[in-house]
Amino acid sequence: MPTTRRQFLNLAGGVTVAGTVPIVTLRPLQATPAMLNAAIRNLVGEAQLRSGRIRLDIPPLVENGNTVPMTVSVASPMTADDHIKSIHVFNEKNPQPNIGNFYLGPSAGRAQVSTRIRLADTQKVVAIARLSDDTFWQVAADVVVTLAACTEEMN
Repeated sequence: MPTTRRQFLNLAGGVTVAGTVPIVTLRPLQATPAMLNAAIRNLVGEAQLRSGRIRLDIPPLVENGNTVPMTVSVASPMTADDHIKSIHVFNEKNPQPNIGNFYLGPSAGRAQVSTRIRLADTQKVVAIARLSDDTFWQVAADVVVTLAACTEEMN
């Protein structure tokens, strides 16, 4: 018996729907302090994190988490023998703990990066610098966010 048009469309629609079922990966909406520590350990391994040499300029209180200005600078002569290899920025409560990675070299002139970030809530922001001698330096700052990112209503 030949296939009717209705049977064909039902079959084709069923295959289409079955083919578009999304694969759902469940993860928390916010990172946790444990995820922050795991991301930092993933970067530095077993190396010691030292304090000093690095400066994080970020407002301690921001009205809107959608655009938070941030500058990370590291005291370094930026010569071939003594320079900053990279700067990494992490946060405690955004969906992903790693905000950004910036790779530098001696030709950068100075070890400083400025950008704007989004913060989902009041949280700790951590900046880590990797020097050419493979030492890691860190600084942390607590930021209070009065209006979290991604929650503004559209007018």
